[in-house]
Amino acid sequence: MSDDQVAGELKKMTAFIRQEALEKAKEIEIKADEEFAIEKSKLVRQETSSIDSQYAKKHKQASMSQQITRSTLANKTRIKVLSARQELLDELFEKARDKLATYREDKAKYEGMCQGLILEGLYALNEDKVIVRARKADYDTVKKAISGAKKEYKENLGKEVNVELDEKNPQPEGSPGGVSIVGGGGKIDINNTLDERLKLLEIDALPMVRTTLFGKNENRRFYD
Repeated sequence: MSDDQVAGELKKMTAFIRQEALEKAKEIEIKADEEFAIEKSKLVRQETSSIDSQYAKKHKQASMSQQITRSTLANKTRIKVLSARQELLDELFEKARDKLATYREDKAKYEGMCQGLILEGLYALNEDKVIVRARKADYDTVKKAISGAKKEYKENLGKEVNVELDEKNPQPEGSPGGVSIVGGGGKIDINNTLDERLKLLEIDALPMVRTTLFGKNENRRFYD
């Protein structure tokens, strides 16, 4: 083979190698671009997912914070309303307590009230002998009430009952009035003083008074 032929073959081989190299470089470049696009897309998805997750977390935190704030404000408002209502109820019953002493001004009415209170105690105890306690200032009125209660008791039950006024143990003079009926050898004390009856009224009548003043509680599902 001549020198020219060898040179020609070398050129062909060089051109072939160069072409192979170009094609290989192109394949590498295309593959690199594809891998870069895939990695870029992956990173974008990861960042997008991270941003979405952070946004959802912050949104949830903000929502919970708003709910807590609303709940706190609602509770504070509710407490203020309940406190104001309770103050009004306390004031109402306090005024009623202040008026208790005025019942003694009408002697006949007060005597009838004491007679009813004594008779209630006699029925509850159902004993042959009981003791009545009252304020010293009310002794005359209570003695008359005892007489009336004994008479009515006999008329209704057909038997006598011995009722004594305990003048050794009077009720406090600061008491608004009323009586206590003691039986069972001094072990049973039925407190029928006006102050105690008002306390019982507060308990029994409070739901009705609350409804009258503030209306029906729509959130209440059960009633006594």
